[in-house]
Amino acid sequence: MRRKCRIWWPEQLSSTQPSSDNLLFGWFVSCLSDSLDIVVAFASNLDSSSNLQSGLQEILHSINGNMHVSLQDNSKFCLLGQSRSSLSNGQVFCNGMQEDDLRKSSDGLTGCCRQWSYGCLKLDGLLEQYRQMSTGSDYWLELTYDSHDLHAREIRCIPKVHHIHWNRELVSRCDVHVIVYETPKYGAHHFSLRFWNFSEHGKTSIKKPKWVDELHEKKPLNDLDTVILAINSATAAKKIFERHDGFRRSRVNIPIIRMFCAFMCHLLAMSMASLSTVFYIFLQFSHSFLDLGSQSWVYSASAKAFSNTWINIRIRCCQILYWPIFLQDNDLRSQSSVECAEKVALHKHSMWSSLLVDILLGDLIGLTLLFHMESVCSWVSNFASDFTNELLRSGCVWLMGVPAGFKLNIELAGILGMISLNTIQIWSTLWTFVGSLLIYFIKGLAILAILFGMTVPAALVIDMIAIATLHLSTLHWLISILYSLQLHSLAALWRLFRGRKWNPLRQRLDSFDYTVKQHVVGSLLFTPLLLLLPTTSLFYIFFTIMNTAVSLSSMFIEVIISVIHATPYIKIILRLIKPRRFPSGIWFEIIGCQNNSSDSPHSAFIDKNSSPSDGMPQQEDESILISVLHSNYMNIGQMILPHYRKAFSGVSGSYLATSIFGLLSGNKIASTLGATLPSTMPWLFIPYKEYWCLCRNSILACLQSY
Repeated sequence: MRRKCRIWWPEQLSSTQPSSDNLLFGWFVSCLSDSLDIVVAFASNLDSSSNLQSGLQEILHSINGNMHVSLQDNSKFCLLGQSRSSLSNGQVFCNGMQEDDLRKSSDGLTGCCRQWSYGCLKLDGLLEQYRQMSTGSDYWLELTYDSHDLHAREIRCIPKVHHIHWNRELVSRCDVHVIVYETPKYGAHHFSLRFWNFSEHGKTSIKKPKWVDELHEKKPLNDLDTVILAINSATAAKKIFERHDGFRRSRVNIPIIRMFCAFMCHLLAMSMASLSTVFYIFLQFSHSFLDLGSQSWVYSASAKAFSNTWINIRIRCCQILYWPIFLQDNDLRSQSSVECAEKVALHKHSMWSSLLVDILLGDLIGLTLLFHMESVCSWVSNFASDFTNELLRSGCVWLMGVPAGFKLNIELAGILGMISLNTIQIWSTLWTFVGSLLIYFIKGLAILAILFGMTVPAALVIDMIAIATLHLSTLHWLISILYSLQLHSLAALWRLFRGRKWNPLRQRLDSFDYTVKQHVVGSLLFTPLLLLLPTTSLFYIFFTIMNTAVSLSSMFIEVIISVIHATPYIKIILRLIKPRRFPSGIWFEIIGCQNNSSDSPHSAFIDKNSSPSDGMPQQEDESILISVLHSNYMNIGQMILPHYRKAFSGVSGSYLATSIFGLLSGNKIASTLGATLPSTMPWLFIPYKEYWCLCRNSILACLQSY
């Protein structure tokens, strides 16, 4: 079977024509015996790599030790081979011999000398020993360059396979696919095979077809996951290699600018650390004060009444306490792969970006409330008065008459209406005294928004709406109990007339023989219950509409809180600035395809199947495909949709159907959506000075990484 080889070639090596021989470093990735992926990370000049002779094994071991664990398990970083420039007239010099000399001397050479006759340059010292070990065990690659001007790109030279030592066999003919890629860099771009809607924990069927299991048992043709991981690790491998080999990037030293930037970074870090420490001290004192009264009934009652506020305050306090810890860079192994480093950085910066945006929104809302306090108080008072008088009182009076032409039971409508009006009047009288404190509540809400962000006062508004409409929810609960009992009684009496009985153990209807007395009593109860049902239904519908409107307003605020917490602000900002940092799959652009016949430089190779009577060796055509690796990129909608799905994962698809059934049957329905909020963490206790140093060092480390 004809062998196939894919060479993943860095774009910077194709932008200029090499002037001398180079050593190639990277990874060999092989899944099948006839297929090989060669990921070239970088090339090192053969003349300038004299420092490698004494410590090549140590350098390669150090690079492998710093790579991702998955990459270490599947492939090892090694010296791939060597590359050299092609000479004119289709001739290649190999150890001082030209094509004719090479053809004459090739029959008498064996072992490593024969390998040299195929074009392997003899290296110096330990490098030659390492090459011999490589060719004797797994793989060794010999490349030449071919000049191109493809598709108006800056691709001036493309590598051509001279020969490959493939599992102790010398292969000079194979199908070659050269894939030019741009080396990934942190903060610029990287490659990823994962799509935006990819889920590692997808639902699988209980019973799979047999061909699915057989397909999974087959060995894959290639390991693209390892290849992409190696490409994303090429920059880290090159940096480690240059550090060991003595290379240093030249930087323009401008002392004044560098000193000014360093001073500004330290000033910003100290300012942010001081502000965070002030919050830290305030939170510690508040936490200690609340611990003293945690066993009292006042604390328990307030925790139940203001449950949403307590949860959001706890989340905000944890974010303020833990954001410098999240900025600490503890996972050094993940920095080897650009993709892993990007994910770690996004996770690291997600907390403080969410905290910053929330506080900015809270400052905007808080300052607006402070500047328009009187108008806000006036609007809230007018709205509460209109809601009580125009809707609740007028609605109850309307139901006590002839609503929409329906003839209701006057006695029952009068009783229900008077109970409702008295409850509304008592609650309105109580809130008359509370209304004088409304302006102070607005001030506290504004200060809370400025200090803790928008989500905490929004949660407080939800709790205050629940407290302010307690009379409405109580009336709705009482009417729903009456309505539900009437429906269940009518259903039970209807089953009596049909000779059926509900079996609660088997959850089904069974036949049952009722007596004559039971039928008579059932008939006497069924008629008044059925005639009173329209009156109860209209009161239930009225209070259900009012209570549902209040619940929807609270749910709307709850959705706003969940959206604020779930929105990936740092991802959106980076996506607008650098879209290439968010890849979603790869694709190949074919820019060249050619077949090399016997007039190519590879005609110097001797085919083992050639006949001695032939004047020249017989050769097969060699196909070379040249393409460029590209990435697809996520848009903003694709990027934030998984976060919103996770935030609202608790809202089941049957929530709407369950709510409608509960409203029709008079059962209790949930007044909240149950959206997922960020998890809280244990309370943090460290000294103030240590916390200040932690904040400063975290900000400095973050600024220096950029």
